[in-house]
Amino acid sequence: MPGEHLPVEADKGACAFLITAPKFWEVAGMAENESRVTEINIGQEMRTSFLDYAMSVIVSRALPDVRDGLKPVHRRILYAMNELGMTPDKPYRKSARIVGDVIGKYHPHGDSAVYETMVRMAQDFSYRNMLVDGHGNFGSVDGDAAAAMRYTEAKLAKISMEMVRDINKDTIDYQDNYDGNEKEPIVLPARFPNLLVNGAAGIAVGMATNIPPHQLGEVIDGVLALSKNPDITVPELMEYIPGPDFPTGASILGRSGIKKAYQTGRGSIIIRANAYIDEQKSGKQSIIVDELPYQVNKARLIEKIAELVRDKKIEGITDLRDESDRNGMRIVIEVRKDANANVLLNNLYKQTALQTSFGINMLALVDGRPQVLNLKECLSYYLEHQKEVIKRRTAFELRKAEARAHILEGLRVALDHLDEVIELIRSSETTDIARNGLMEKFSLSHDQAQAILDMRLQRLTGLERDKIEQEYKDLLEKIKELKAILASEERVLEIIRDEIADLRERFNDERRTVITAGENQIEDEDLIPRQNVVITISHYGYLKRMPIDTYRSQRRGGRGIQGMGTNDDDFVEHLFTTSSHQTILFFTNKGKVYRLKGYEIPELKRTAKGIPIINLLQIDKDEEISTVIPVEEYSDEAYLFFLTKKGIAKRTALSAFSNIRKGGLFAINVRENDELHGVRLTRGNENLIIGTKLGMAIHFNEKDVRFMGRTATGVKAISLVQDDEVVGMDISSEDKDVLMVTNKGYGKRTPIDEFKIQNRGGKGLKACNLTERNGDLVSMRCISEDHDIMVMTIHGVLIRMETQEISRLGRYAQGVKLIRLADGEEVSTVAPVETPEEEPTEPSETNSQETLKNQTEEESTTSSTDETSNSNE
Repeated sequence: MPGEHLPVEADKGACAFLITAPKFWEVAGMAENESRVTEINIGQEMRTSFLDYAMSVIVSRALPDVRDGLKPVHRRILYAMNELGMTPDKPYRKSARIVGDVIGKYHPHGDSAVYETMVRMAQDFSYRNMLVDGHGNFGSVDGDAAAAMRYTEAKLAKISMEMVRDINKDTIDYQDNYDGNEKEPIVLPARFPNLLVNGAAGIAVGMATNIPPHQLGEVIDGVLALSKNPDITVPELMEYIPGPDFPTGASILGRSGIKKAYQTGRGSIIIRANAYIDEQKSGKQSIIVDELPYQVNKARLIEKIAELVRDKKIEGITDLRDESDRNGMRIVIEVRKDANANVLLNNLYKQTALQTSFGINMLALVDGRPQVLNLKECLSYYLEHQKEVIKRRTAFELRKAEARAHILEGLRVALDHLDEVIELIRSSETTDIARNGLMEKFSLSHDQAQAILDMRLQRLTGLERDKIEQEYKDLLEKIKELKAILASEERVLEIIRDEIADLRERFNDERRTVITAGENQIEDEDLIPRQNVVITISHYGYLKRMPIDTYRSQRRGGRGIQGMGTNDDDFVEHLFTTSSHQTILFFTNKGKVYRLKGYEIPELKRTAKGIPIINLLQIDKDEEISTVIPVEEYSDEAYLFFLTKKGIAKRTALSAFSNIRKGGLFAINVRENDELHGVRLTRGNENLIIGTKLGMAIHFNEKDVRFMGRTATGVKAISLVQDDEVVGMDISSEDKDVLMVTNKGYGKRTPIDEFKIQNRGGKGLKACNLTERNGDLVSMRCISEDHDIMVMTIHGVLIRMETQEISRLGRYAQGVKLIRLADGEEVSTVAPVETPEEEPTEPSETNSQETLKNQTEEESTTSSTDETSNSNE
């Protein structure tokens, strides 16, 4: 119909539309001034409509009611099954029949949503106390879906009858269903605290709930304690309800997260799988996992472990099997003989779903409004609901008893005037006349008169008259009792206590989830003895810890003992001593720093290869450990001095590294084609000496390098010629000598006063005469008389000797042989070790002739020309 269009108006940026039908009033026979024009602000309309939608999702779909712990779909399923008579004592019925009834009467949504909800209610790994008894394939912990609804069958579980108990005694309110043809319950009576027992999870609009399941008996004990002491506190309630109890078992680490969640309604807990190490007679170990964290998919977990093994992020696993069956779960992880099963298990906890976190958010509907609840509030609202249920049930039974007593009073009147009643009835032409006559003559009500007319003749016998009198007497007592219950809050609470205590006796079982002490509650230092240890790191990143007394002193020139088992192409690159309780900073060639406690490094046998460092530190594949520094405390007066292989140095306060994340922290900005060589812990006014591969050394004070931030690059410490690089750096002092060791096993001690103090940035002085005989310099360290020296070869052969056995020679000497090397073997690492007060010495493996030969070699040092490089700034 042609008509006029009204203009669009704008108000402060919001679009407004004038909606009307042009000339509508003419068509409707209305006057023009009687037209109806609706003006709508589209911004306001969007807000209103979205809020309506959000509240519909919150109230009608996603969040549970605090009283029965059920969402609408769960409630409708249980109610429909109860109405269909699918009780535990009846045969199973097809799931499709249940789903169809729920959709057709109460839940106008997709059948898959209803069926999946019912399936979850029948899974023993999803619900702590299953509400549906399923028959058939209802899915598995591997993530397998349930069979189609046409194949499976179900009925109510026994405990579900407690959810609908007394539902026909006016204990709850009903509402119209979606089409107004049926009535559905607003809430179920819920004779046990289902919200906590089975938990709930749901995502609404702008909010979500995640309530963990709990042990039935513990929750009931909490309700009983609250009913007796309304002023009970949350910590006191936790004596009855220590924490969640998941259907899959596992362990909860610590109570701090539980306490926070119970007190505030929000918190996070850590769940760890139940695993133990099975050691066979052959010495081979296996990790057995028989319980998984809640909601962890077993098949995906196994795939993840296999992926980590394939990518070499976890090493030491030789086989992985799933041996789970109808008797329980069993995942078998076979461990390589030289691997530490405990460390491997800890890495699995860190990198897989064997350890997960569960975020608790105790959000539920209270009087139709979403509210975050603490533990006491959850129990309090449930207790109030039970009070209402008991009162309404009592009132229903009272009305029923009073109605029956009223009828019995009429029957008693009839029996007392039996002849008159019979005469009146016989003389009445119709039933109505007889009823009215009884009502008028004996002052009876309509119901009483009708009951007399309906009374059978057998009730006139003497025995039946006695039964009526006894029933009437019992009803009077019952009415008195029911009125007393309604008049006393304590009587109501007593009934609740008796009924839920009886329910606990019938349905209680053992707790499945173990609550253990958290990692942050008992420090590992309290459980580990303090001792000095030796820590080694191979070139390919294998790390291990050993007690320092593993190695006893030998005389120089010996063959040494095997200090670390390595692969053919691997060799030991770092060796240092520390305490098992000190913090150890790991600096990589890329300029990053990581940290571990000494005891966190696995202690292995002397000949063991070690654990891949990637299992302990989150380092990248192309990162290598360049320096390791033990630290006792992060003092503001301590500094870290950094030096790269290209001779670039910087100085940064140690306190800048007090908070190192698990993923590491950038310690220095390393230039392209350069790497971090080493780091030293200083006191701010130390002298440092730097040595290079080609035998040069520079000695300067660290104050020549100014303070810089963590990410700074640094300044030049020494000028290098082509093909030269830094191989050593140490803090010098007057009571120390400079130890230099070459790759062919030669070494010497040179007094520090032969290296004069220079300015940083110069070429330095010649430190050692290098020839084809003694090779290139691999290490330069400052040592004192109270140190022993450990020398390690690229194939893991180690010798420990006293400092006094190493000759003290000048800068131009080549040095003496420290270790006899096999063909193709070279020295890789040198580390000083503090000499213990009392340490037994082991006789040298060399005979007197070899000792004499070594003494002769010691004197055969080759002098070189006086070749000194001037220092440059």
